[in-house]
Amino acid sequence: MTIIPSNPTATLSRRSFTKASLAAVSGTIFFPYIARSNPIGANNRVRMALIGCGGIMGGHHSWAQSHPMIDLVAVCDVKTSKREAALAKLKQKNSEAVGYVDYGDIMARSDIDAVIIGTPDHWHAAISIDAMRVGKDVYVEKPMALTLDESAAMVAAEKRYGRILQVGSQQRSDAAFSQAVDIVRNGWIGEITEVHIDFQSDFPPDSLLSEEPVPADIDYDRWLGPAPWRPYNNLRVLGTYGGGWRIFWDYGSRKNGDWGAHHFDIVQWALGMDGNGPVLFVPKGFEGSPYQYHQYANGLKVTASKGGGPANGTMIRFVGKDGEVKVSRSGIETTPSALASRVASSSEFLAYRSSDHRQNWLDSIISRRPPICPATVGASTFDICALAGIAERLERPIHWNPDERQIKDDPEAARFADYTRRAGYQLPV
Repeated sequence: MTIIPSNPTATLSRRSFTKASLAAVSGTIFFPYIARSNPIGANNRVRMALIGCGGIMGGHHSWAQSHPMIDLVAVCDVKTSKREAALAKLKQKNSEAVGYVDYGDIMARSDIDAVIIGTPDHWHAAISIDAMRVGKDVYVEKPMALTLDESAAMVAAEKRYGRILQVGSQQRSDAAFSQAVDIVRNGWIGEITEVHIDFQSDFPPDSLLSEEPVPADIDYDRWLGPAPWRPYNNLRVLGTYGGGWRIFWDYGSRKNGDWGAHHFDIVQWALGMDGNGPVLFVPKGFEGSPYQYHQYANGLKVTASKGGGPANGTMIRFVGKDGEVKVSRSGIETTPSALASRVASSSEFLAYRSSDHRQNWLDSIISRRPPICPATVGASTFDICALAGIAERLERPIHWNPDERQIKDDPEAARFADYTRRAGYQLPV
């Protein structure tokens, strides 16, 4: 495997970077927080790096590389072929760009202002926290974490280090979804009595995989990172949207963390529950329930089906006493129909408007004002993803206190709040 060397003036390996992070906890700081009086770099441009060069990063790469306010200077991936392909694309514009196998080398560069994280979910929290701790702003793909403890740690880091973090819940920056939020929040369809979500389809079941030789193209130990050691199999590390690593609980939250992270987020926003959440999570099949659902303290249920179901084929369906809203990435349909174009008056609720999720993050980097989906917002959505997943795995309901962020009276379920990380990959603070 070809490992492209890091910046010789500022090198720090992933494992030594983790040790520096842990040392900060004990009071001995070997790698200091980097404070910046100017939120952007030289020539009023943001110097940026990409971490994880899989499918989702393609759009981010093109956006950053062509943006007049961004200097894209580095890419990082544990898979040589992906890293070298991304670096070749980047060098078409920046001949001095560098590729890394170890994200710690990006953290060690004080000249990099911000990072976009597009790794599998089990790496999101550690890289985000490390980046914020050394003064970098973060765009992290959804879901923002793998466990409840990770999402709480990311919120704490966002506050502690004063960085800008945007969760990649890009439906918040889609006009159809913000219009749906206005309709629900302003009571234009009356009291909400039902909410339904369609996950489109299901993943194949998590299964045992036979051991295959680790190819030279991947640093498999770094790919696993904090996750439990498992024998290598290409299906385990595959980055396809229809399966691959997404089907395994070690690396993701299955459909709850896939489509759920998008749709739960919009429902939370529309119900005014950002920073709060449901109190009950029930898996499909429990006492004959045809769909999984979660329930808020006021009794409102949100069902999630994996294709069809009461969502009637749309992504999100809000049913009120006086009307209905169906919203998806294809647009919005309302009953009465005039609500789809109704504009809130000055005395009514108006959702935060963003027409471009990545640009919204960049604007926040420059202004230092919160983006549309900071860690505090992303965490309450992620908690739903995680808790629905715990209920699914245990095949029984889970009760949750969103104010205290605690699973209630259920020690077995509470053990899923985090997991034992492999040595050298502890969660930074």
